[in-house]
Amino acid sequence: MALRDSATGKVVREYSIAELEDQAKLMRGYDLVTLNAAGSGHAGGTLSAMDYTAALYLKIAEHDPKNPNWAERDRIIWSTGHKAPSLYLGLAFAGFCALEDVVTLRKLSSPLQGHPHWLKLPGVEVSTGSLGQGLSIAVGMALAARLDGRSNKVFCIMGDGEQQEGQVWEAAMEAGHFHLDNVIAIVDCNRLQIDGWVKDVMEVQPLDAKYASFGWEVLHVDGHDMKQVVEAFEKARTVVGKPVVILADTVKGKGVSFMEDQAGWHGKTPNAEELAAGLKELGLSERIPVAALLARAKKYQSEMDAKLAAKMPKFSQDYWWNAGEQMKVKMEPTRKGFGQSLAANGDDERVVCLGLDISGSITISEFYAGKPERAKRWISMGIAEQSATAACAGLARDGKLPVMGSYATFSAARNLDQIRCSVCYGNFNVMIAGAHGGVSVGPDGATHQALEDLFAMMGLPNMSVVVPCDAEETRKATDYLLLKHVGPKYIRFAREATPVVTTKETPFVFGKANVIRLRKEGASFADAFETVLARDYKDEHEDLSILACGPMVPEAMRAALILKREFGYETRVVNLHTLKPIDAEAVIRAAAETGVVVTAEEHQIGALAWRVSGLLTESRELYGKALITGAIGVKDRFGDSGAPWELIKELEVSGEHIAQKAAELMAFKKATISEIRELATSR
Repeated sequence: MALRDSATGKVVREYSIAELEDQAKLMRGYDLVTLNAAGSGHAGGTLSAMDYTAALYLKIAEHDPKNPNWAERDRIIWSTGHKAPSLYLGLAFAGFCALEDVVTLRKLSSPLQGHPHWLKLPGVEVSTGSLGQGLSIAVGMALAARLDGRSNKVFCIMGDGEQQEGQVWEAAMEAGHFHLDNVIAIVDCNRLQIDGWVKDVMEVQPLDAKYASFGWEVLHVDGHDMKQVVEAFEKARTVVGKPVVILADTVKGKGVSFMEDQAGWHGKTPNAEELAAGLKELGLSERIPVAALLARAKKYQSEMDAKLAAKMPKFSQDYWWNAGEQMKVKMEPTRKGFGQSLAANGDDERVVCLGLDISGSITISEFYAGKPERAKRWISMGIAEQSATAACAGLARDGKLPVMGSYATFSAARNLDQIRCSVCYGNFNVMIAGAHGGVSVGPDGATHQALEDLFAMMGLPNMSVVVPCDAEETRKATDYLLLKHVGPKYIRFAREATPVVTTKETPFVFGKANVIRLRKEGASFADAFETVLARDYKDEHEDLSILACGPMVPEAMRAALILKREFGYETRVVNLHTLKPIDAEAVIRAAAETGVVVTAEEHQIGALAWRVSGLLTESRELYGKALITGAIGVKDRFGDSGAPWELIKELEVSGEHIAQKAAELMAFKKATISEIRELATSR
């Protein structure tokens, strides 16, 4: 079995064990360069995967780089999608794509997304990223092969921490039940996940006994012994009547001593010094053209920068954050406010926090950091969002105040039915954090970017939804929701450092919007604005209103600055930090008093825009009044890999885009007024 020319049936090249070992070592070196060029990604797991990657792509799998969709090919599913660089290097070494292109990993518009996307790169079988789903896809492909009378194999690569997802075991049961001997699973048992050792986070062993109980053939290998790996794959191909799982014992960070067995290197990339040290340890310092590869990455980035600049709205000057000498702003991740609140309020014995493997990243771990007395109220649930959600309902039913969180796309989507039935239907006092909302997770790509979560959460009866604008407002919102608000609640915040535009003195009242007005420009951007509760605000006859939530509030404020300088327009910015229940009075007043309303959301257009539109169309106060509306948000598309601030531009949700839309609506308003006046005069 090997790389094959599907037209002639001939083997393109056969690799010896020694050659495969060398190729795996080279893959590790290119992996380090690629991750360094990307500036983000997963070093530990990609390095542990390289031996079976080399074996699969160069010797075991039947596939043809010149014909990626050859019907008789073996399929390789990377359920553990964050190890995408290993997949890309397997494809590149096999000839599916140019090796030098791997350094465009995670860059805007690159086919090498942060998590694999089959529509962008030939050779990628399916798009993956949300853990636990790959084995189910493999079952589907195996069933399709059986229906079509094909003999190809379906390989599925998973991590050991991934075995915490319940869907894995549904698929394992199905594969055993249907005797799918064309399924070969590989579990990378490197024993580590983001929150630490798998055995400490949520033990998954004994995997051999578990798979065997579902009717699987189980093989054990040293995942870094190429001979064992190849022999295991070859044996797996001969098994009849049952699926096969290969449990590969590996070392996270294999080949680079300072990365080996270190959980901290799960989602970390090497800097220049670490890259050089790693290549030296691998004996590859002279074999890999590092300078040329990094130059290729830099050139690609320059091209993307130019494309982004060309599509941005143009004004008389550069208004981007901190571009000028004045109006400077401090940047801080909004997630910090969440952790600060949990740390400050966690002494309440009712508070119980549930970890879902990215605890440090979303800052929920601040609840117990340095506070050993709270350890018993910290419950690590592993990679198991659905079960954790229902467990929260159980905790709440018995008087606890459970808090759980993950990336918003996992904490509000993967477990939607559990939120609906177990939490909201029973109206339980559960707090769910949707961290890394919008495009703030950036280079991880579309699978990890929550652009649809607010639709789901706002559509659930009994659910309250808060989207704070900065770290300070996130802390205040968490303070309130945690101890004062009763019922299901969802708080959504970003990962990336975003402008801090509020202070401890800035009002925050759940369910009540704030009005923000540009007063006097100066050294500080935040100090140039005044914020008051919308219910206390007196109409100043502004030209238009911008209604925003979350990180779009600072963008709306920047748009107000642009509109003032460029057109002389006065803008009422309304911070709708509480989307449900929304401050209907503030929305209707803004519309009635300014006549032009622009909504701004870092989400698919609609979570905010449709709710605002509903209020405006239902309001008797607006019947017969001229009203012009527009919406800024993501335009019914998935995200992309790229830096968060690049994606703000690419998805057209920047302050410049808000200002451009507002200016267009104002021009329409003026033209309409002129037409009305002309018509009146002619009569």
